[in-house]
Amino acid sequence: MTSFPLPHTLIGEGPHKVFAVHGWFADRTAYEPVLADLDSDAFQYAVVDLRGYGEAKDAAGAYSTGEGAADVLDLADRLGWERFSLVGHSMGGAVAQRVLAAAPGRVRRLVGVSPVPASGLQLPPDQWELFASAAHIPENRRAIIDITTGGVRPRAWLDRMVRRSLAVSDVKAFRAWLDSWAGDDFHTEVDGSSVPALAVTGALDPALSADLMRATWLRSYPRGTLAELSGAGHYAMDEVPLQLISTVEDFLRADDGA
Repeated sequence: MTSFPLPHTLIGEGPHKVFAVHGWFADRTAYEPVLADLDSDAFQYAVVDLRGYGEAKDAAGAYSTGEGAADVLDLADRLGWERFSLVGHSMGGAVAQRVLAAAPGRVRRLVGVSPVPASGLQLPPDQWELFASAAHIPENRRAIIDITTGGVRPRAWLDRMVRRSLAVSDVKAFRAWLDSWAGDDFHTEVDGSSVPALAVTGALDPALSADLMRATWLRSYPRGTLAELSGAGHYAMDEVPLQLISTVEDFLRADDGA
């Protein structure tokens, strides 16, 4: 597996280092709604583009969660970060858990925002077709975003989310990532981890719900906790940015630095 220097933005100068990893539908601009209000004195965030997205849109690769984790660890070495926490949204939550599996001694705290479980996500045939065809059918990307935000978001916002997704992702990479985040099951590699692990879900998201996290995330992590945001669906960064910041940073601050 060839290492690749992930494009990234550094936010803050705090002593607690944190990687922020985006999901399937966006590059690192997914985090833009929260960047201005992060605690830059307590934390330093590295917000990354995975292969196939953003500034890494044309990067060759396997487009898998394991490869993404290796790239994050390579970037940690380049930045001189021996220990760090991880925040991963959706697919990025699976990448973050892969980092934990590969280097458990380097991870301080783990946060999944509507995270894909380490066991993957089994999709019925009709849903699989919807997701797989979303690579080349914009209307299907829109349908997925609409469904996972409770069908209550403005039309213009849905359209903007689709436009961004199309602009920042490579079609072949987008499709390949699906096979990995949905199909890979590595939960035995993280089961029983002592790392504190927070799953943040949106009450309007029927796919990666609080119930699913209770059946997966909380079973894998003995020090796991769950926070459900009542006003959010799958895209908490856009839907409830200030509440998300408070929820995540309060959890990160609880770290004793050990």
